[in-house]
Amino acid sequence: MTSDKQILAVPTNIITGFLGVGKTSAILHLLKQKPSDERWAVLVNEFGEIGVDGSIISGQLPQKKGVFIQEVPGGCMCCASGVPMQVALNKLLRHAQPDRLLIEPTGLGHPKEVIEVLSSRHYQKSLALKKIITLVDARNLLDKRYTSHGIFNQQLAIADVIIGNKHDLYSARDSEELINYTKSLTNKTCQLYFSEHGKLQLNWLDGETQYIEQKNRTHQHRHVENKTVLAEVMPIPNTGYIEAINQGEGFFSIGWRFSSDKIFDRQKLFNFFKALKVIRVKAVVITNEGSISINKSNNDMTETLLTRCEESRIEIICSSLDKSWRQQLLQSLQALDTV
Repeated sequence: MTSDKQILAVPTNIITGFLGVGKTSAILHLLKQKPSDERWAVLVNEFGEIGVDGSIISGQLPQKKGVFIQEVPGGCMCCASGVPMQVALNKLLRHAQPDRLLIEPTGLGHPKEVIEVLSSRHYQKSLALKKIITLVDARNLLDKRYTSHGIFNQQLAIADVIIGNKHDLYSARDSEELINYTKSLTNKTCQLYFSEHGKLQLNWLDGETQYIEQKNRTHQHRHVENKTVLAEVMPIPNTGYIEAINQGEGFFSIGWRFSSDKIFDRQKLFNFFKALKVIRVKAVVITNEGSISINKSNNDMTETLLTRCEESRIEIICSSLDKSWRQQLLQSLQALDTV
């Protein structure tokens, strides 16, 4: 539904956090709490080109009325002067005319630049920037790949609310470490909560952000060259799948889209994902046991049944690529003679 109704001061929350911290699960939980008479919009940004998160959300909330989702795959959505983000956001606002907007930047995105776009003159009347939520897995504070990474620390520094997610997996030391680590990075009014499985409370979104944008600041990160057509929207060829690779901020992503007639053997696919030693795996797949989403962060892996899945999409984020992964995926298909 669209109309010429003016869009004014839509409460807007950024839900950020590093790779595998549970941002999508948190957004799903928030959407399940959405008042029935409200329309909510979700803008999802992904590091890889395939675009999996939108399918995960829509596959778990197929009957949820008043939820509108738009994806921006292919790296940090603030790149190229924010054009990919602005195009997607404008389209989403026109279509959804939302009562609330949630924005999920990629775990390797630059939240300060995203805020810069949202607080620009173009959106001053249409958006009202509310509390910025940063999720963190405190267990990663012992890993220098995280604590020495500028984006990891930037996400904490701009937060109004920090969520120590996956709290059920922490030791007592992990919780204390997060409290101490954030003291030197965040503003004095920043709130810290702990949660399990991304179970955020709706009232944590309320209130104005305390983050003050630095004016006249230049874009400080290196942009990846934009491709004319991303794999997320390309037609799938006769081989039955598309593969796409992206690189940036010290990480790689490799992803695949499989046509809907490609059916995976669930157990073979599960074994393949379980054995991977990577940062992140996200997938929505059509299997011989139904459609499922798979979510793996380091060694934590979960499966969720989906009510619908239009095609299989798989994304791996890692420090280095393995050329054997494609063949292992193809061997997980139920009927190899159709590949």
